[in-house]
Amino acid sequence: MAQKGDQLDQETISCSICLDLLKDPVTIPCGHSYCMSCIKNFWDGEDQKKIYSCPQCRRTFTPRPVLMKNTMLAALVEQLKKTGLQAAPADHCYAGPEDVACDVCTGRKLKAFKSCLVCLASYCKNHLQPHYDSAPLKKHKLVEPSKKLQENICSRHDKLIEIFCRTDQQSICYLCSMDDHKGHNTVSAAAERTERQRELEVSRLNIQQRIQDREKDVKLLQQEVEDMSRSADKAVEDSEKIFTQLICLLQKRSSDVKQQIRSQQENEVSRVKELQEKLQQEITELKRKDAELKKLSHTEDHNQFLHNYPSVSQLSEPTNSSSINIRPLRHFEDVTAAVSELRDKLQDILRDKWTNISLTGTEVKVSLSEPEPKTRADFLKYSCEITLDPNTANARLLLSEGNRKVEAVRHQQSYSSHPDRFTGKWQVLSRESLTGHCYWEVVWRGTGVHVAVAYKNISRVDLADKSEFGGPLSSRVGVYLDHRAGILSFYSVSETMTLLHRFQTTFTQPLHAGLRLCNYGDTAELCKLK
Repeated sequence: MAQKGDQLDQETISCSICLDLLKDPVTIPCGHSYCMSCIKNFWDGEDQKKIYSCPQCRRTFTPRPVLMKNTMLAALVEQLKKTGLQAAPADHCYAGPEDVACDVCTGRKLKAFKSCLVCLASYCKNHLQPHYDSAPLKKHKLVEPSKKLQENICSRHDKLIEIFCRTDQQSICYLCSMDDHKGHNTVSAAAERTERQRELEVSRLNIQQRIQDREKDVKLLQQEVEDMSRSADKAVEDSEKIFTQLICLLQKRSSDVKQQIRSQQENEVSRVKELQEKLQQEITELKRKDAELKKLSHTEDHNQFLHNYPSVSQLSEPTNSSSINIRPLRHFEDVTAAVSELRDKLQDILRDKWTNISLTGTEVKVSLSEPEPKTRADFLKYSCEITLDPNTANARLLLSEGNRKVEAVRHQQSYSSHPDRFTGKWQVLSRESLTGHCYWEVVWRGTGVHVAVAYKNISRVDLADKSEFGGPLSSRVGVYLDHRAGILSFYSVSETMTLLHRFQTTFTQPLHAGLRLCNYGDTAELCKLK
């Protein structure tokens, strides 16, 4: 006899109560067979009702049937015993402490295969068969095995919970709906589940969209890292070429700039990597949340679904990614421009003093959100030293205090001819180019002083308004520049910072601080903030 045939024969002549081979097999009127002792013990428990049932099909008998040994089955069992097939079927799996056990099995119970939400009982494969064979039982709702079936029974009325009260957001039985919940907005649990299921799907779509957005942000940041590295490499190369044209005195400065670029590159790449990790963690969390919602969406027990839905459906606030703004590739080009300017103005620099070539202009702002400073202490974190460029000053302007103060005078100054000099308006620009985050303050006196910023290529001779600087409304003006974000703000400085004007644009070049004086005797001074 083939092994598979043995297995089938063994299952056929096994007792569905003890799950062993039949011992003194008996066949009851419905046709199912059991060990004589197993069915006797089972019916002994039903003696009080005087109605006796089949453990498998639930057919009832009155009076208690007389049991007679089935000699044919007994002979077949003896034949199988001789083959050594003594054990229960190999696919029978007994219930462990963490498993849902069959409610019908006696003795050692099998794992439940399904739970019935109508019978409020769990069944192994053998004892579940009537739900497939009996027409009335076929209508019952079968779900995955559950230990929480009793939670579907109203503790007050001992009735099946199948209604949901929307007024109190609570699952109830039909007696509750006519008692404490009378007049409330109630629907069937299935109807409420359907609506919540739709909301769940919307939440999943939202999560999936956020995952896509975060993955896109991660790719953008990775591209930013690569672009930064290429820009830094190019800046180093260009800087070295320019510095080779300078005298030995500038060789040390060349090395310093290279070191600053590499340091800035390392810092900014580290910041972007940290941001990538944060976004990746959020993606992981969103995927975990999506898995929870997916699992919940497959819950077949409406009440369990509604019980778990409020806690599972809550979503954390998304990290604001709208401010991730990848600007045009100018990470380190400003360094190259600054070094070129240094070469062109070498004689002026050596005659006066060395002008620091700062890498603050290469600051890479790729953060989730960095709000604009609010207090003066916040602004002072970005303060920078600015001096006025004598080569840009109109001849009616007198510079002093280390080129930080300017005054409009009646006698023209004997400045040398220079292409950068203003000849139309009484204006002057800063020597330093401004990029990144910068903050400076101007104190002025007089009747016509204007504070501004401008590109270096602003017209020097145009008398029209398009090259004319604007004006302040306060005697002490603070100017805040976030070059990469395209933000330029003017503040009235006192005990508090009062916003005068704020501009949002895209800067395509480094900027220079500008001052314009209109009347003789007007003065303006760039304040020392450090």
